[in-house]
Amino acid sequence: MPLRVPPAPAPALRSVLTALGSPTAVREARTPSLRAAQGPATPELPLPVHVLDHITPEGVSATRLAGWRFLIRCGDRAVAAAETMLTPDGWAFSHFFEGPYIASTERALAQAEALPQAYQPRLLSLPSLYMLTLWLHGDCAADGAEGHPAATDLLVPLAPAPPGIAAHRPHRVAELLPVLTHRLTPPTPLLGSPA
Repeated sequence: MPLRVPPAPAPALRSVLTALGSPTAVREARTPSLRAAQGPATPELPLPVHVLDHITPEGVSATRLAGWRFLIRCGDRAVAAAETMLTPDGWAFSHFFEGPYIASTERALAQAEALPQAYQPRLLSLPSLYMLTLWLHGDCAADGAEGHPAATDLLVPLAPAPPGIAAHRPHRVAELLPVLTHRLTPPTPLLGSPA
């Protein structure tokens, strides 16, 4: 089923296009593949980036929108990504970057396209676990900038994933959340043991 990519805010897209058109922004970026790219570079597949800072003891996940990420395509492949952030003046370009999450995101999106159900793709970052997932939200009509993972949504950990969590294996939120909750919860010290 085709993915229903949510539309990015127009100012976020404009800020990325402006940065791509700026020789200084591209030259100063720490992205050798973007600087060496031949031909036009275009921003594609805008994905809202949500951050999961904590999970409550009841298993409720609170997320916040951190920005929008665009894959920067040159020719037939993504060579980098551009991140935008919300400022007091609206959406603004933040930075270009490259690395393993670019190819991993493309691979996870291709996997998601082959699923029988339609989803709205998003990214879910878990900074305390150094983990990034493709979040496949079941409500395709939802505002991509809002919401939290539903129990039936899918999370696809991107590579590199934390030890013990398989990259590119889709998990229902209801299955993966308890594992993540366990990892995010600090161990309770035993009585009589040093703190």
